[in-house]
Amino acid sequence: MSNTDMRAIEAQTFSGYGGLRQVELPKPQPAKGRVLVRVAAAGVTPLDHTILSGGHPRAKAPLVLGNEGAGVIEDAGDSGLAVGSRVMFTGPYGVRENGAWQEWLLVRTEDVALVPDSIDDVVAASLPVAYLTAQITLTVAGFKPDMTVLTPAIGGSVGNATYQLARAQGASRVISTAGSAAKAIRARELGFEDVIDLTSEGLAGGVRRMTAGRGVDIVIDSVGGTVTGEALSSLGPGGVLLTLGYSAGRKTTIDVTDLIWKGARMAGFSLFAQSPTAVATAWRDIIPLIVGGKIKPIVERVYPLGQASEALHHLMNDRPFGKVVLERISKYQQPSASRGHGCGH
Repeated sequence: MSNTDMRAIEAQTFSGYGGLRQVELPKPQPAKGRVLVRVAAAGVTPLDHTILSGGHPRAKAPLVLGNEGAGVIEDAGDSGLAVGSRVMFTGPYGVRENGAWQEWLLVRTEDVALVPDSIDDVVAASLPVAYLTAQITLTVAGFKPDMTVLTPAIGGSVGNATYQLARAQGASRVISTAGSAAKAIRARELGFEDVIDLTSEGLAGGVRRMTAGRGVDIVIDSVGGTVTGEALSSLGPGGVLLTLGYSAGRKTTIDVTDLIWKGARMAGFSLFAQSPTAVATAWRDIIPLIVGGKIKPIVERVYPLGQASEALHHLMNDRPFGKVVLERISKYQQPSASRGHGCGH
């Protein structure tokens, strides 16, 4: 491989895991409005699987996947940022243009956030999609201290981030779910108290029990499928449900009286549609909570770039508790970073 090339994991066809190949691509050249990031780690998300399975209308093969990542600025262009700054990012990468599963990436200036020294590359790469989604959805839903929040799937990245952010910002109660007894036990071990074990209790019944029949003020639903309908029935008067994922299925059945009689609202959410101001505001709120230890991101497993297919298979089939991350994508290594990967790992 020459100095002008780089390694990348490319979906040459959208035909499942077999469509992924490690390839050599030309190293991106600096461009106006972009910073050149030497990628140190990249997140693995259900969106990667959706695209690889041919389920996203805007994605076109061949495409390098990877919707989020972290690294160091190698060329700052006209951004005003310093070369050598550590950054994390998300945006249309891995969807409408090549993504973070490669050694270098041109990132829009407005899509990067500076990474504090106390957060290592692996954790930084695990943050953007889950934590920005969680914080912005809470804001859109009108979250205020003392509200109650339901966010299904405690082991999932958005469910866990929403639980931690709502709790850290003063929710009176945050409720989640676990799809197995083992996950429910793991959640309690990590300090997530109000988690419904769906193998022994229904979602709606669990919420009724935990809220003395009142229901919750906000639902942030990253799961979809039958969970959406059950979560809607768990809303209290004037409640809000935001839906943003469909790992459990794209179709659900709702009881319209859950909206009508409760004066409730239900809306969709896409992180891609958020303004740079909304994203910057969310980072402003999130980062101090992580640096201060009030939030502890969970990275469950780290794979090398060449095992991206295995990493995605693990995420989708094993449903791990925490994020899956690809590490050491480039030769860049932090000289003094801690290697802790968040709480509970």
